[in-house]
Amino acid sequence: MKATKIITKAAILLLGGMMAISCTDLDEELYGRLTPDNYYQNEAQALSSLAGCYEYMAYMSRAGGDSWRIGEYGTDELFCPGRSNGGWYDEYVNQIMEHKCTPDNDRLNVCWNTYIFPGIGADNAVLAAMESSAVKDKLTGPIAEVRALRAYEYFYAMDYFGNVPLFTDPRPDANNMPKTTPRAEVFKFIETELLAAAEDLPSAKNVDASYYPRLTKEAAYTLLASLYLNAEVYTGTPRWADCEAMCNKVIGSGAFDLENKVGDCFMSSNEGKTKEVIIAFSVDPTKNVDANQFILYAQHAVDQQKYSLPFAPACGYCFSDEALSWYDDPNDERLNYLEYGPQYYLDGTPIENPDKKGEQLVLTALKSKTAAENWEGYRVLKYRPENAVFSGSNADNDYIAERYSNILLMKAEALFRQNKDLGEAEQLMNRVRSRSNCSPIELNLKNLELERAREFIWENQRRKDMIRFGSFFTKKTFYADGNSEQWRAIYPIPQKQRNANPNLKQNFGYEGYEE
Repeated sequence: MKATKIITKAAILLLGGMMAISCTDLDEELYGRLTPDNYYQNEAQALSSLAGCYEYMAYMSRAGGDSWRIGEYGTDELFCPGRSNGGWYDEYVNQIMEHKCTPDNDRLNVCWNTYIFPGIGADNAVLAAMESSAVKDKLTGPIAEVRALRAYEYFYAMDYFGNVPLFTDPRPDANNMPKTTPRAEVFKFIETELLAAAEDLPSAKNVDASYYPRLTKEAAYTLLASLYLNAEVYTGTPRWADCEAMCNKVIGSGAFDLENKVGDCFMSSNEGKTKEVIIAFSVDPTKNVDANQFILYAQHAVDQQKYSLPFAPACGYCFSDEALSWYDDPNDERLNYLEYGPQYYLDGTPIENPDKKGEQLVLTALKSKTAAENWEGYRVLKYRPENAVFSGSNADNDYIAERYSNILLMKAEALFRQNKDLGEAEQLMNRVRSRSNCSPIELNLKNLELERAREFIWENQRRKDMIRFGSFFTKKTFYADGNSEQWRAIYPIPQKQRNANPNLKQNFGYEGYEE
């Protein structure tokens, strides 16, 4: 049984009340009256609320949710045009894709106020309850898990919004609202929390499948490696050697390896059975434990017949010719997880275009930003529908947040940036390529960036990569004109949050910024 699927009604009630601890919405309705002071009388109660904390991170990782969207929109690998039938057009989404966000962007506000800070508030309350529990001495591991989950939430907050309120009090004072904390200080907090959590988390090599998908030492090391990989962006100081060291800890554990195929990581049936997945979050829509909407949003409607789905996908997310051109090796097996060109049923029969009767469905290049035809734009099919369990339009494929291939590519880049062990770095990069039947390539920054783009398409890595490599500001995409200001690497603090909390200072460059 998946560990996070043990969430109980009591835990739901507790966390419902804790959602009121969100950074700015301190007056939200309380949905339960259980408190940290009277709840954790035994280990089972504590663990049930731990499951709720994991659910918040599942929300954060959800393909289709606003947190995932704002991490992907604005890159060169995912677009969401308005469709000719009138669907999907969203001016807030256009702002993100065009690198022209304003503080009133509601997608950003939802990310802040529905995903990130309610999760942090819940983590704070659960931690306080665990720390004051009569069974605290039995909760060393769960306490470490919540600290790591809170650090993970703050990682998102810092990456997206830069200077954000840093608070650990489970009951913030409504008369003394949290102020924005400089990004470098938030970075230090994340680092300190993950290092401390790693000390008390079990190693993946010492747990069995029943522990899945809870965080391990190696999960904390992986998050630290990603933090250090982008340290120069966040703090102005590179931390390549530290990134390398964290990657070495994961590699040295011997607990992980590459799967035979990339797609093996994303199957519904692989829960806890893959050797590559380092961090995943449970999904079970039949039990109201989150929902994977990747298939719903990413696929063409005709995939309903192709895969015998109980619903018609919504013809939404897509990518362009340029991203398809990244796959320059015709033998690259990762092409099997992309849908482009003429479409066929699984038995090889051509699929008819429902919008062009009598013609085969051919997925073509994206042409229109506001009135794209349903056959325009290519699609990604990493979360496979085969053998998935659906509840309505929601699949039960677990969210995959971090894979071992990222450890190998992060270490390759860290070594290259240090001009160190370049032969090993090239070997690491090409090890990832060879898994997908690709020929070796030369080690350089361009190839490192492209290999990451190929490997992690639509896995919420590309925005961080583009900012770190500089292409976020210079590259012309289907929406962005290639002249983005450097301050666009950080989103504005949502105006609704600043209205609710006047102590929040707006980020540089955006309306409302003051020295």
